Amino acid sequence: MDGGRQKWADEGRELTTDAPSYPAASYSAPARNDAAIRAMRDEVLSHQQAGLPLVDVRSPAEYSGELLHMADYPQEGSLRGGHIAGAHNVPWARAANDDGTFKNAGDLRAIYEEEQGLSGSDNIVAYCRIGERSSHTWFVLTYLLGYDTVRNYDGSWTEWGNAVGLPIER
Repeated sequence: MDGGRQKWADEGRELTTDAPSYPAASYSAPARNDAAIRAMRDEVLSHQQAGLPLVDVRSPAEYSGELLHMADYPQEGSLRGGHIAGAHNVPWARAANDDGTFKNAGDLRAIYEEEQGLSGSDNIVAYCRIGERSSHTWFVLTYLLGYDTVRNYDGSWTEWGNAVGLPIER
């Protein structure tokens, strides 16, 4: 016997190859509409064409197109480098202190409002590479600063950078 099986035998347990059986059940997933917090590609294109604020939360090297992914990761996932035309670059980690806690509201307002000219009444879309880092910025703007309309583009740069004909800047 191998080590795992021997351990079971030593504990007086028996191994079985019988397939378990469970009673039939039904489950209906509830309808869900995330449109208030989630932006899709065509919505982001309309947003960009309307000149509404976009926040690219990737690193400056990703934003410039020098990198396609974070430093020290394989540079894959997108065919084109750069950013959505007109997007502000505010790396997500700027909202955090060195110990990982969020910066206070005054410091956050200095970053987003004083530096970037954003306002709590703006209609904002945040994005990154796959929507993970931008969800952090979505949280900061929505819950810590109380912005009214912030959506996360979860397709983010992986989708945008691979799409033919979508406007990018480098």
